[in-house]
Amino acid sequence: MLPTRTIGKTEKYYHEKLESQGAMLFSLIDPDKIYLERAVALAKESYENGADAILLGGSIGAQGSQLDETTRMIKEEVSIPVVLYPGNVSGLTQYADAVYFMHMLNSRDVYWISTALIQAAPVVHKMKLEAIATTYLIIEPGRAVGWIGNANLIPRDRPDLAAACALAAKYSGSHVVITDSGSGAEIDNPPYELIKGVAAACNHDLFYFYGGGVRTPQAGAQVIASGADGIQVGNAFEDAKMGDKIKKFAEAIRKEGKKRI
Repeated sequence: MLPTRTIGKTEKYYHEKLESQGAMLFSLIDPDKIYLERAVALAKESYENGADAILLGGSIGAQGSQLDETTRMIKEEVSIPVVLYPGNVSGLTQYADAVYFMHMLNSRDVYWISTALIQAAPVVHKMKLEAIATTYLIIEPGRAVGWIGNANLIPRDRPDLAAACALAAKYSGSHVVITDSGSGAEIDNPPYELIKGVAAACNHDLFYFYGGGVRTPQAGAQVIASGADGIQVGNAFEDAKMGDKIKKFAEAIRKEGKKRI
């Protein structure tokens, strides 16, 4: 019998959300910066105000008992998927619903392309985590994740290079492509032409999510209008009592997403 592509519960949820609302909002929480009660409060606010999933991870430090306890506590308060966005092999916990099992395609270091995946695979298997095959692309300015990952940053004005990377991801079997400008990227606007290029290459054959520098609902809506399936927001949601802002992001993204349905 020929092998068939199988997807887990979280990935099915992604498909259902895109079919029903056209776009998704992810709230990204770094357990090294925001943890335990504060992380739980942000996750709960995100859930109650329209986020479709919680992402947990960071470039450094998000690991061990702190990650375990933060994830467990968040799971008790929300009924949307909690997905790991690991910065390394140590960023895994059995309490999450799924993990982006990702390689950094444009890293100069073989560790981030393959070695980390080889080390992580037995751990993911033992934890029985849903592994979502993911290609991670770092674009300028890259910030901490670009530095840690020794990335050959994709220029913001070269959508053709980003599209070529997305095609490589599709042809090599990834289910998700993520382009990331880096946490806290000080940029005026996301690179909309680059986003259009990546979206065209993905052509809805795999999910395409954008992160980094999305600071306003208007920018988020424009990212969706440019073709991304969803946006990841981290720093813009880190201040206390962000419910109203999260709600405005969710409304803007879904309004734009509905145009696809």
